Amino acid sequence: MNLIQLLFIFVLAAFLGYELIKKVPSQLHTPLMSGSNAISGITIVGAILTLKAGTGPLALVLGIAALVLATINVVGGYLVTDRMLAMFKNKGESK
Repeated sequence: MNLIQLLFIFVLAAFLGYELIKKVPSQLHTPLMSGSNAISGITIVGAILTLKAGTGPLALVLGIAALVLATINVVGGYLVTDRMLAMFKNKGESK
């Protein structure tokens, strides 16, 4: 795939992701995030494959950026899920 095709896929994915999240009610956002964390791991695998298959400095920079951002997304999702689940625990329960 050439750079133009990859940029097109990136812009399309960003637009579709934004439109999808924008339409989700706020009450469902956190439960959906917790369910999508496992799927977000696929992004990390894709970033690693990009790093492996990439040739040139641009592919290296984009691959590292994708890996860092995907990792932040997954870790942040799990932190939000943990916080959400803590809200539903009884006051007497401890961790």
